[in-house]
Amino acid sequence: MRSERNSKNVGSAFDADAQDYDRERRMLIPCFDGFYGNAIEVIRDWAAPEKPRVVDLGAGTGLFSAMVADALPGASLRLLDLSPEMLAQAEERFAGVPIRAVETQVFDLAKDNLEGPWDLVISALAIHHLSDEEKLELYRRIYAALAPGGLFINAEQVLGSTLEIDARYVRRWHEAIRAAGASDESVARAEARMMFDQSSTIGDQLDWLRTAGFEQVDCTFKAWRFAVLVGWKS
Repeated sequence: MRSERNSKNVGSAFDADAQDYDRERRMLIPCFDGFYGNAIEVIRDWAAPEKPRVVDLGAGTGLFSAMVADALPGASLRLLDLSPEMLAQAEERFAGVPIRAVETQVFDLAKDNLEGPWDLVISALAIHHLSDEEKLELYRRIYAALAPGGLFINAEQVLGSTLEIDARYVRRWHEAIRAAGASDESVARAEARMMFDQSSTIGDQLDWLRTAGFEQVDCTFKAWRFAVLVGWKS
């Protein structure tokens, strides 16, 4: 299990990079448009209630939440993250948008209460900081916190199914971000954050979602190390 100290270290690492985090997203996620675009497409395909209650796990600067808010203008959102500095950036993003109910909360995915019920639970590039055991337990808590008919979307960084395949993921990522103009400094910052990664395979995570109670699960997008994992609650 992850230690309390490790949780603090993850939060501190993202606090340090909060100012530059959004600026580098598109460069560090070579499939940015397809990756986030697929997650939004799944949401648009979902039979959302008129005023969906949405929670974003590991929300960071609110990038994914803002996309969801555009797709679901009647939504209320709660943004949860370990990093106060990231959440401060999210608050700036949503400042001056009074038609949306948005709140932020410092939150540890490994242990804190999700409350609920939620109609939509989203997460992007956050859950891979948890151990395998913590992921399964979080998926159980997500399922319990979802209202009937609810949706869970995890736009995630995944592990290759073998060491050789995962090494290919890493090589392809480095090639792509360098081709996009990533500087040595940007790569170094990204790799420092990635020291806390505990990615898991798509197959394992879909199995854990089923174990957590989701009857309908799928990987709706994949481009090397980036994948969108979805669970629908009956």
